[in-house]
Amino acid sequence: MITKRQNEILKVIVEEYIRTAKPVSSNHICKKLKCSSATIRNEMVTLEELHLLEKNHFASGRIPSEEGYKYYVDNLMKPKNMTGEDMLKLQTIFRNNTLDLNDTIKKSIEIISEITNYTAVVLGGASKENRLKKVEVVPLEDNKILSIVITDKGVVQHKTLYLPNTVPKEDVKKTVELINKLVIGTPINEVSEKLEYEVKPIIKDYVGQYEVLYNTFYDAFHEFTSAQSENAYFGGRTNMLKQPEFTNIDKVKEILSKFEDIDSISKMKEEDNGINIYVGSETELTDDVSVIKTKYNIDGTEGTIAIIGPKRMEYDRVVTLLDYIKNNLGGQSGKEE
Repeated sequence: MITKRQNEILKVIVEEYIRTAKPVSSNHICKKLKCSSATIRNEMVTLEELHLLEKNHFASGRIPSEEGYKYYVDNLMKPKNMTGEDMLKLQTIFRNNTLDLNDTIKKSIEIISEITNYTAVVLGGASKENRLKKVEVVPLEDNKILSIVITDKGVVQHKTLYLPNTVPKEDVKKTVELINKLVIGTPINEVSEKLEYEVKPIIKDYVGQYEVLYNTFYDAFHEFTSAQSENAYFGGRTNMLKQPEFTNIDKVKEILSKFEDIDSISKMKEEDNGINIYVGSETELTDDVSVIKTKYNIDGTEGTIAIIGPKRMEYDRVVTLLDYIKNNLGGQSGKEE
């Protein structure tokens, strides 16, 4: 059982280490809590035995262990009021009626990454109600065509497709006409299935080299669907370089490469629908970072916002910022994409 005084000492150490990135001495705690140095040292030894603190090999004093951070987050952390400057920067985004929902989210995480020096990422942002509106093709030189896929939410994707020289332009035209006739209005995440079971049996009766054309368009739609559901937008991707604990370039490169594994971030187990905090090994990215993330769902458009920083991150500040963004995104309902 951790005593009230031990809680106070641990809270001081965690918050001071977050602020300075330097081991915290008993003398510093004495000034904060008005206790004798000997008493503080004894309590610090106990906290170390409980695996909540650990020694730093390069300096005197103690730093929080991973378990210490977890205990702090679960038991000692209190909400932190937003500064007027932070609020003003975010309010500027939410009050800008010229921005659509996706741009509002992207600019919000850019601001978070800027004011915290952490990495912010938004995952997904695809709408469950996103439906195919139109497919167009533009002939290019040689055996290339430019496919243009447009959704009812205004999402547009261009992709260059390569076809054998033997495929007649008329067959390409017929294929696109059939897709537009049979698939328009279909939810994006169902297009591939509809191509397979409804378009493919028909296209072979109208198009000579139907297999080549079908496979080309099927692959293009599958890629588009995956991109819509798994896309990621980063703010401050290299902010780790600004953190004093990440001076080892190889370590930074390793961490940055982990950011590419967006599945790991999106699949982190969520305890509730609010804001979830993952410390060190809980992130399944690397033991050196923490992740704070939350989900949003606005008019059927859902995604995840995550903040990635060192274990020595300002948990209370980031939670407040994410909570503010999540609450204000609710006011973006009805914004045109």
